[in-house]
Amino acid sequence: MIINSFSNAKPYEAPNHFDCRSLRLAGFSDQGPENFWIGCSHFLPGGKAGPDISPLEKVYVILSGKLTVIAGGETKIAGPMDTVYIPGNEEREIRNDGNDVVTMIVAMPYPEGVNPKGTK
Repeated sequence: MIINSFSNAKPYEAPNHFDCRSLRLAGFSDQGPENFWIGCSHFLPGGKAGPDISPLEKVYVILSGKLTVIAGGETKIAGPMDTVYIPGNEEREIRNDGNDVVTMIVAMPYPEGVNPKGTK
């Protein structure tokens, strides 16, 4: 068993994310999951990601705030404790259109060719 303390989480820059701060909670380290990683993202009011396409599927768990999700030709609002599944190769855009910070957990597989221990 491994417990990673939130106080030890390391920040990372997610490409094409704006007014967003992200922390890596598990993965890309010597200890932890071998098939996926977990992050925590905080989107400030007006913050967004995309639109873009990734070959990797992803799951978001909204902890607080309301997230506007545009994917698969639909626009929906996800709120606290809602989960959002985005299949691989589907264009998506996410936005914080409200005045509260959106906090969410992100779960994704490692990109192809990336060693889960953080090396290529």
